[in-house]
Amino acid sequence: MRMTLPEGEALPGVRDSAAPASWASSVDGLSARFGHPGEQPLVSVACRQGVLVVTRHAAAPIGAQALFALVGSEGIMRLPVDATAVPGQRGYIWQGTMAADDTRAKVLGGSYTGTLPGAGMIKVSGGGPVRDLVARCRRSAPTDAPEPVAPAQAME
Repeated sequence: MRMTLPEGEALPGVRDSAAPASWASSVDGLSARFGHPGEQPLVSVACRQGVLVVTRHAAAPIGAQALFALVGSEGIMRLPVDATAVPGQRGYIWQGTMAADDTRAKVLGGSYTGTLPGAGMIKVSGGGPVRDLVARCRRSAPTDAPEPVAPAQAME
């Protein structure tokens, strides 16, 4: 018996190559991922106590370090990344961190091209979920008040 699929609907488990990758937020709002639905993300950004954790989901050699170069509509950034083991996954992927209040973090919210040695180039579109995440992470950053300095100490 021959069955017809509805037009415009992809087979289960088969990615629609015409559909562009996009940003999506996690349920808890503490991370955003860029990629195709149902597949491993290409890039993800998470917030941990005012620190942004940027992950390029591409294989990395054990012990490797590099600069993830991001050039986009909101600026340029070179983020130091390390080969990192992720619980529940085999192998290592690239991961780096930066303070959420770092002015360079705005590049993550716009469209950018990212390059990484051995992982090639990726084109990432801007998206509301990652912009919202960066803004929320900035607001959640702990604010440490500087210790007051006695006038006598300032003169020395």
